[in-house]
Amino acid sequence: QVQLVESGGGLVQAGESLRLSCAASVRTLSMTAMGWFRQAPGKEREFVAQITWSGGTRSYADSVKGRFTISRDSAKNTVYLQMNALKPGVTAVYSCAAGRWLPGYAPSYNDWGQGIQVTVSS
Repeated sequence: QVQLVESGGGLVQAGESLRLSCAASVRTLSMTAMGWFRQAPGKEREFVAQITWSGGTRSYADSVKGRFTISRDSAKNTVYLQMNALKPGVTAVYSCAAGRWLPGYAPSYNDWGQGIQVTVSS
């Protein structure tokens, strides 16, 4: 079973940047992609971004396009989420996930990290 550990969360001011990291304990053959999701209090979890290990194909939620960037370091089995121009009043737990994704097909994420808190103050 893959273990995922997120880091880099915290409290920032609106307009500032934050970079999240997600380190995977191992990368299996079935683990073709990594994703970031977030869940705000009282809301359902929502997709943020995802990236394939091979080729680095990316996709983003419309709400973060142009402000967030997902990247990976295959040598370190680590995925990053660079978040710029963070909007005020957005408090959510960000979680990374490992699974399968082929562009053009629906992803399937089976392993999840515990999540990390991100709070943006105005």
